[in-house]
Amino acid sequence: MSFIQYLKDTRSELRHVAWPTRPQTIIYTALVIGISLFVAVYLGFFDYVITSGLGRGLLLLPHNPSSEIVQPFASSTVTFTTSTPTQ
Repeated sequence: MSFIQYLKDTRSELRHVAWPTRPQTIIYTALVIGISLFVAVYLGFFDYVITSGLGRGLLLLPHNPSSEIVQPFASSTVTFTTSTPTQ
C-alpha cells in the first residue's frame, strides 16, 4: 500500500465522521473546563484538609528534644591547613 493510497483512504474515512456543530463544540468545551475546575477545587480542598489535619496532629505529639534530627555539617566549618615538609 502506497502513502498516496493511505491518504486517499484517510480522506474517505474522514468524510464519514459525524463532526459536532459549532454550538456543540462550545458547550462541550465549557463542560470540560467547568468539570476540570470543579475537580481541581475538590481535590485542593481535600488536600488542604488532610495537610492541615496532619500538621495539627503532629503538633499534639509530645516533643522530645533529644530526638531532634541532627544535620551533619550544618553549623561546622572545615579549616584546611597546609604545612611544608621538613627535612
